[in-house]
Amino acid sequence: MEYLTTYPKTVSFLDGLKHKIDVDNKHGVEQLHVVVKKSFEELMKIFTEEGFTKVKLEHKQPGQIGSGLNLKLKKPWEMHIRMVDLKKGLIGIHAEVEVSRDYLQHLFSQRTPVVYEVEEILKKYHVEYSFWHDKVKKNVNAIVDNYKVKLATPSIPVFAWKPMLFVIGTIAAFYGWKYFNTIW
Repeated sequence: MEYLTTYPKTVSFLDGLKHKIDVDNKHGVEQLHVVVKKSFEELMKIFTEEGFTKVKLEHKQPGQIGSGLNLKLKKPWEMHIRMVDLKKGLIGIHAEVEVSRDYLQHLFSQRTPVVYEVEEILKKYHVEYSFWHDKVKKNVNAIVDNYKVKLATPSIPVFAWKPMLFVIGTIAAFYGWKYFNTIW
């Protein structure tokens, strides 16, 4: 199942400058941050109420506060959120959609940053927010137009790695038992 979303393509700033969000094969899409003036604890409560859970194994990003969060979407997708400490009591929220960590394909699959999905949650809880363009170092005043983004389902059917560990462990135990029984 593919994942469809939109992402800002052209943004404008308070000074009237417009900027096209870059997309390239090496770095992907320039990521915008959703910025809020809330405490980390308040945000954790909001996202937990929405069904997000703490990520157990992750590569923490510079400035990241606490553990990342993920929300299972339609199989095989999940949304992964990280929060970073910005200056002046602001928290930046980075979000992306990717193949779930439950599947082996998570390691090498397509992923895309998302902002509108986070915006929807923040609106639901009446949390004021803005968009920040880290590369340009400015708040986004308006979004002019959007990319249409389609994440394709992996070409190889998704393969859950946790059951695979159980099977490998069972086979290893069986062969270990067989080996030790033959040398005694």
